[in-house]
Amino acid sequence: MNALLGWSAAAVFGLAGGIAVGSGMVAFLLVLDIIPRLLQISRAVNRIRSCEAAVITGSLTFTVLDFMDWHLSAPLWWTGFFGLFAGAFVGMLSAALTEIINVLPVLAKRVGVASHMVWLLMAMILGKVLGSLFEWFIY
Repeated sequence: MNALLGWSAAAVFGLAGGIAVGSGMVAFLLVLDIIPRLLQISRAVNRIRSCEAAVITGSLTFTVLDFMDWHLSAPLWWTGFFGLFAGAFVGMLSAALTEIINVLPVLAKRVGVASHMVWLLMAMILGKVLGSLFEWFIY
């Protein structure tokens, strides 16, 4: 019975986390126009279709590979090469985010929870911390 309860809890937490991350990713990429803005900053607007296709293909491919428990054996220099490009991508996304950082306060005002903004931020932070601790120590 305990094993069934543990698997059920893991399934519920996994599904909830997947929905939260997926919703955030869709909002981040589509609603906030991150990809077009990122391409505008990098002066590559004429490659928008290929960039969108790359994001979709990469997301689907690595999601499937994650479910298959796939591992890649690569030389050490490969990981450094991959890390360089991953870091550049995250840096460019961070630069694009600095332009739209006021989205959360504007959204809170429009939804009508501006007076509870501190609680909203604390809930987001606490959820992230507890989810990370659950991933590291339990799952």
